[in-house]
Amino acid sequence: MTVYFEDESGYKLDFSPEEKLEKLIVCAAAEAGCPYELEVSVTMVTKEAIHEMNRQYRQVDRATDVLSFPMMEYDRPGDFEGKAFVRSMSVSPETQELILGDIVLCPEVICEQAEEYGHSQWREFSFLVVHSMLHLFGYDHIREEERTEMEREQKRIMEQLKIYR
Repeated sequence: MTVYFEDESGYKLDFSPEEKLEKLIVCAAAEAGCPYELEVSVTMVTKEAIHEMNRQYRQVDRATDVLSFPMMEYDRPGDFEGKAFVRSMSVSPETQELILGDIVLCPEVICEQAEEYGHSQWREFSFLVVHSMLHLFGYDHIREEERTEMEREQKRIMEQLKIYR
């Protein structure tokens, strides 16, 4: 597995995100049944930068906690054998790993939400990485049945990681 990490935010969390990412990504991939070695890019940005990205890519004019940019399409969430996945599959020529996609996090919003929800920065960060990984595996939460399925998967992965609210 290759995790490319870049911190463009200048905002410090009370733990080292770079040291924790691989554990979160490996667990999410295993729980989703991903049969491939992965390449994932994770970038931490300022509140202003994620606000602009949210406006540009989602037409939502506010800062957000995390954005996910999947490289693959899926017939169904986590369907690693479907036609859409096979057709859109992208493999790194350097590592021969599946290029899963990009995760963009805003540590300032993560800290605000951790305080608001009454849990640690680590818990909030972990939840958002798991949430984003599920998006990279084709999960979504636009429709009610999608939301229910994604929430169930998030809860299962967080329990596997032994990270609780």
